[in-house]
Amino acid sequence: MGFNLSHLDDESLILQIKEGKHQAFEEIVNRHAKRFYSLAYRLVFNREEAEDIVQDAFLKLWNKPELWDSRKRVKFTTWFYRVVTNLCIDHNKKKKPVPLSDKTPIRHEQPGQDVLLDHQQKQVLLDNLIRELPERQQLAINLCFYEGLSNEEAAEIMGVKVKVLQSLIMRAKMTLKEKIKPYLD
Repeated sequence: MGFNLSHLDDESLILQIKEGKHQAFEEIVNRHAKRFYSLAYRLVFNREEAEDIVQDAFLKLWNKPELWDSRKRVKFTTWFYRVVTNLCIDHNKKKKPVPLSDKTPIRHEQPGQDVLLDHQQKQVLLDNLIRELPERQQLAINLCFYEGLSNEEAAEIMGVKVKVLQSLIMRAKMTLKEKIKPYLD
């Protein structure tokens, strides 16, 4: 019969993982897998590859839980975002980039066309344009806007100062604004 560990904080669970307790590891995975999969997917844009990356990250935690050191005063999730991010960056470096066409085909809205479909088309276009951004701008946008992290947390994950993060976001927004103009006419 298993024990419910959901009342424990991440740090307590990691201490148990260091002792080889599978249930603590299971709790950490159940608690955070969805969040980290979401980030991985937004960085590699492939479901299976994102799942593999998150699985690799959790295996790294199981095999070497001492890699996260609570004495460094970094929240577990902040540290694990960095692990997942680095795995995604390494993965993307190995992959051959798929060139995106100059114009992603967007059907013009016809009277009575489902507005939701139009929203989905816009999201696909935005996702494609974000993929074309430089790696660090892409990461900043994903951490702050899709993961909902504060600028401070995102900067810590990326290993940059908050001002640098803000600059990356500003440049990304300016680039996206320019690239999206032709589609808005």
